[in-house]
Amino acid sequence: MRAETSSERDLLLRRLAGQRRHVLDQVEGLGDDQLRRPVLPSGWTCLGLLRHLTLSDERYWFGVVMAGQPLDFWPEGTNADWLVRDDESAASVISAYRAAIDGSDAIIADLALDAPPATHEEWWAESGQSFPDLRTVLVHVIVETATHAGHLDAVRELLDGKKYLSI
Repeated sequence: MRAETSSERDLLLRRLAGQRRHVLDQVEGLGDDQLRRPVLPSGWTCLGLLRHLTLSDERYWFGVVMAGQPLDFWPEGTNADWLVRDDESAASVISAYRAAIDGSDAIIADLALDAPPATHEEWWAESGQSFPDLRTVLVHVIVETATHAGHLDAVRELLDGKKYLSI
């Protein structure tokens, strides 16, 4: 195992925080109709993407995989982690994402980068992936969040012309 350095940890946590902020910045200022409107042919919505990040990235990778919490929050159905009911407010979906981030950060704060996951999944090996420690989980979630932030960049520009520039 590699020795952990505070600069490595700080870099990973700064990058994760930056991508999360990017996601939240891209949904800020959108109206309810815009947040619920599918823009791309795949049919997902901005709120659906936030739901996915909440469940799949934050709660699954940090809560279930790293902390060993139960996967009792996962909705039933195909791509159900992308679905937001009409009676759910946009504010509640955004708030749930922020709360999941806070929960993840609390878990991360208590673990070394070399900490092994509490939960292992068979599908990791089947898909050619390996997550031996918090470090690899952090990198995975950074990449996933950045990818979805890029999706939001395209959707936001199509919705109202706003461009996200990260300098």
